[in-house]
Amino acid sequence: MLIFQEDNHTAVKFFIQRDLPDDVRAELTQTILELGGRVEEKVPRQGYVLISLGTAEGQRLRECWALPDRPHRFFVPHTFVEACKIAGTHLRQIFVENGAPIPIHIHSSIANVNARNTLSERIMHSGGDPHATPQTARVVLADPNTEVFQALVKTYDGNPAVHVESYLWVKKCIEKGIVSFTPVVFKNPGGRRRGEERTQFNERDDELLCGWIASKIPYKEIGGRTGNRLYQQLLELSDEPEYSWVTRHTWQSWRERYKKNAERMDKMISAIVAETKPSLGEKGQYGYVREKAPKKKRKVKDVKDEEDLRVEMNELQSQKPLSGLLPPEGPPIPIAGPSDDPLHMHVVGGNGPEEELDDGEDEWAIRVGGGPPPGWAKRRASEGLPEGSPNKRSRLHEPHLMPLPGVHVIDQAICDIAMDFKFTVEEVQSYYDKCGEMGRTRERFGKMREMLTAHFSEDN
Repeated sequence: MLIFQEDNHTAVKFFIQRDLPDDVRAELTQTILELGGRVEEKVPRQGYVLISLGTAEGQRLRECWALPDRPHRFFVPHTFVEACKIAGTHLRQIFVENGAPIPIHIHSSIANVNARNTLSERIMHSGGDPHATPQTARVVLADPNTEVFQALVKTYDGNPAVHVESYLWVKKCIEKGIVSFTPVVFKNPGGRRRGEERTQFNERDDELLCGWIASKIPYKEIGGRTGNRLYQQLLELSDEPEYSWVTRHTWQSWRERYKKNAERMDKMISAIVAETKPSLGEKGQYGYVREKAPKKKRKVKDVKDEEDLRVEMNELQSQKPLSGLLPPEGPPIPIAGPSDDPLHMHVVGGNGPEEELDDGEDEWAIRVGGGPPPGWAKRRASEGLPEGSPNKRSRLHEPHLMPLPGVHVIDQAICDIAMDFKFTVEEVQSYYDKCGEMGRTRERFGKMREMLTAHFSEDN
């Protein structure tokens, strides 16, 4: 399936970071060609620049080639190709706003390490920046099954620039191919609109109101005649023909009418009660309701949404991230224009600075007449030289990692335990996901190391 071909059958262009290991570059090139794409030696104007996150060379490529006039040039981790292959589709860069990645913060309420890493990869593969802080984030992702979720919604309710969404939001946006936030609905604040005249009460209104109160609270000593619910129930009957009169006023106005004229209206109500003679506790009277069996409250009202959330969390926890343990939080990666600083133009690969691919440039250009040979026919300075020559470019099999100060406290603790007791991060992470307690995890691996040291000591 040629997923790296546009609708007009043109191949999607890729540029691969030059200092990636040779086997990684070869595998990326083969996969891109099999999926219909095209690997360029120059940075394409429209296409993808595959980089290794957290490396000096990856950062330099961003700073040199992320330009405002090239909005369709995207910088993605080199695992993007494998992610597209697994998904069976070309993952569009939807988490982009005004030519820059949307800053997204993954809240600590999503505690599972594997789920955080998988979310982080999905966001980066679709153009977003999952390493934003709560202060710089455009979107805050949290677990809707926790109490902190509603607290976050209230916190950012007055800030239209920040949206609080569940972890399921990422998957829905990718499936739809567009970013859409949870919509807001208008909630009537109540009160009379400016310029709107107040409807005056008349004698008929008073008679009808007293009749209503007499039917619901016939005896004043029961209480409740000045409560809100009595008059709210009155307005709820506005759809019934015999109660069409209630729409003349709001429930607050009906309540205030009684409060200000309670002495006069109590006499009118008593007269009605003396005539109808209702029994205390009759069906329909205020305060008496049909007894119902108690029901357990559900945290999520919509059963389908609850099932979708459960399925998505299981998928996030079980899916292994393509690039291993990723830092879920940290400072956003700066994106700047080209710099005149010679340090920025230094290329780790040693072949000189990259060039931008011209739209009119053909991959299979040929030499015409006595003109200069095409770029692909030129011999590089490093080719044809004997081994050990000072001009021979040395291969860099290991990327130069840059420090990542924004590692989440849970991820850092797992790495510390693995380092202190000489176990792999995957072993520590797997046990922590099961027990969920960092102290218990540290104690377990400490005891395991003591047992191994005692059993396999040098004396034995």
